[in-house]
Amino acid sequence: MTDCAPFTWTVVIPVKVLARAKSRLAALAGTRRAEMALAFAGDTVSAVVNTPFVTRVVVVTADVVVRRELSALGATVVDDDQPDGLNGALRLGAVAARAGTGVAGLAADLPALRPGELSRALRRVRGGPAFVADAQEVGTTLYAVPPGSAFQPMFGGRSRDRHARHGGTELRLDDVPGLRRDVDTPEDLMAAVALGVGARTAPVAAELLRYARPDRSASA
Repeated sequence: MTDCAPFTWTVVIPVKVLARAKSRLAALAGTRRAEMALAFAGDTVSAVVNTPFVTRVVVVTADVVVRRELSALGATVVDDDQPDGLNGALRLGAVAARAGTGVAGLAADLPALRPGELSRALRRVRGGPAFVADAQEVGTTLYAVPPGSAFQPMFGGRSRDRHARHGGTELRLDDVPGLRRDVDTPEDLMAAVALGVGARTAPVAAELLRYARPDRSASA
């Protein structure tokens, strides 16, 4: 092996209760919104499980379906039994990190993520906290700290600025489009599909987007 990381990683992924997830996709997904949220999370976890140097994937959730489906993919599932929001869930999951590993918090809605993208980002983390901004350059999709550093995630809203103000180093990478493409809106989903989404998201997205697009032949 010619490329190696200085340490291994525990990746923590918070997943909302499916009935409350992805509200901005409601107009597109309708009654299949929960199905789509689970597909996003499944494809995200599958990519992380197969990422070099990741030794544990911890999913934090209060949803029994998420627990069953994602534990079957190889994730360790921690019950989210505290009403502390996204960052509280991340901190809770970090407690389950393996000793001596770096700890990374990752968004659960990255259906176009590739293992190589996450690996490239994690290999850039060295002396302190680091993060990757989302495609809009407003939020954050990845926040990571090396072993021994304080894990202080600040996801939500304009989290890119918050992570930078609190000492995080932004990892500016040109070759990780799937890592940066979280999905909150129909437009985000179309962009993710263009990159190539995972096996769980692909069939659901294809069906929903097919019905959502206007029939151009009708006006031809």
